[in-house]
Amino acid sequence: MRPSEIFPEETLLMRLNLKFSILIGLVVIISYGVTFYRTSGFQNELIETAAVQQARMLHHQLKLTRQWVADHKGLFFLKGEGVEANPFLEEGQILDSTGQVLVKRNPAMVTRELSEYAAREGFGRYGVTSLKPLNPQNAPNEFERRSLLSFEKDGISEAMEIEKSPGGERRLLYIAPLKVDGSCLECHARQGYKVGDIRGGLSVSIPMEWAYTQTRKNDRMLLLIALATIVVVFVTIFLLINFVVVRRLEMLAREMDEFSGKSDRVALGPLPSGRDEIGLLAGKYRELCTRLVTSQQELARTQEQVFQSEKLAALGRLVAGVGHEINNPLAGMLNCVKSLSEAPGNVKMQERYLPLIAKGLGRIKHTVRQLLNFGRREPLHPREADLEEITRECLELLAYSSGKISFELDFQPAHTYLLDVEAIKQIIMNIGINAIHAMPEGGTFSVRCRQQQKNMVLEFLDTGCGMENEQLKMIFDPFYTTKDVGEGTGLGLFVTYSIIERMGGKISVESRKGQGSRFTVTLPVTPCNNQPGIGNADD
Repeated sequence: MRPSEIFPEETLLMRLNLKFSILIGLVVIISYGVTFYRTSGFQNELIETAAVQQARMLHHQLKLTRQWVADHKGLFFLKGEGVEANPFLEEGQILDSTGQVLVKRNPAMVTRELSEYAAREGFGRYGVTSLKPLNPQNAPNEFERRSLLSFEKDGISEAMEIEKSPGGERRLLYIAPLKVDGSCLECHARQGYKVGDIRGGLSVSIPMEWAYTQTRKNDRMLLLIALATIVVVFVTIFLLINFVVVRRLEMLAREMDEFSGKSDRVALGPLPSGRDEIGLLAGKYRELCTRLVTSQQELARTQEQVFQSEKLAALGRLVAGVGHEINNPLAGMLNCVKSLSEAPGNVKMQERYLPLIAKGLGRIKHTVRQLLNFGRREPLHPREADLEEITRECLELLAYSSGKISFELDFQPAHTYLLDVEAIKQIIMNIGINAIHAMPEGGTFSVRCRQQQKNMVLEFLDTGCGMENEQLKMIFDPFYTTKDVGEGTGLGLFVTYSIIERMGGKISVESRKGQGSRFTVTLPVTPCNNQPGIGNADD
């Protein structure tokens, strides 16, 4: 199979480009995905950390503000619109010497009013809460209540939680305990508190949605940059692989497709160069082509020598039978010559013996001509020949050493084909000799021929000893033989297999121990047009 059939150029181009580009694209996507995920998470963590730090700072500032108010025994303001007295203080207002009314602001009220100012500016809210509030407005919500209980029970120093409002906006809830000191007893001593008690908590609410909005904006920008980078990397890798790898491999594949290995031309076109792996591969391929051409030439010479050697070996095995075939007429001819020499003037004897001598010489001439035709070395090329006639000539040679073996032929009417005659002869002789050796006590050797579509099918059947399965697996191996040493080379069936393979055919064998063997040879052939029923419709 040619390289172009295994790796078509277009398929090679698309496969390498897409595989490398998709692979690297996936690596970039995964890398960006992990980076994007961690960056987004890091931004959220940073926002939450910053919000907590801001809440702690604000909490500390509020504590300092409250401490300052407490240390000064509260703050007094002129009473007026929006500045009313605190109903929860025993001395919520006083009258100065000028007759003006001053209202008192304790730390809790200062904290609440500052919170209202901060809320209007969008800085969040804060306030004092307690499980036992004097002012109902300071009653804790669910988060504050849980936290205050934890302060008293678990002794934690702070609590925080991110809350999402019904409108979808998120904010940080932070609370830390407020402990009673000496300045607090003025207002809270009547509630039973003493120094060091937790009387409530300072709660801070920090809006965070603006930060998350900015984070989403950053995420979208990062996503667009990642997508653009992936596209650029994908296109760059696609073009780079195409230019650096695929085109050079395509050049090498085209050269592999054009190289047949049967000519002296090692390279039919330019090969990729360079000091990289592909350039090294091209150089090794050129060396391989050189070695392959040399090996093919050596193999062809060796194969021709093996074929000729096996042919001569087959001739040698036929010598005994042929010698007997020649000795019989020679003995009769010698008797005739002796009788004629003893009676040179006997005309009747001459008329009787001379035709016998001529007949014997003709028989010897026919036998020798068959041997010469079989042993002649001719170029392998197809020519018009009668397959049945070729088979009969081979069987006549085999008959000289066949003993008690009978031969049968079964050919279809059309048996003139364009054939490589010498190759066909060697196939028939090798299989026939193998069958004769399998029938030492005699038997029947049959040759059948039929045409199957564009193939010629030859079947060789013998009634010999047959073979076992283990032998069937090795009969076409070189030098494998079941005969005794000196009786066989083990090359006959190997040469037959090689000839059939070179002609584009195939050979198979079926055999059972004690039941004979069947060799089936299938060869692609072209019937000659002068055969009945084979030629054109007008013939």
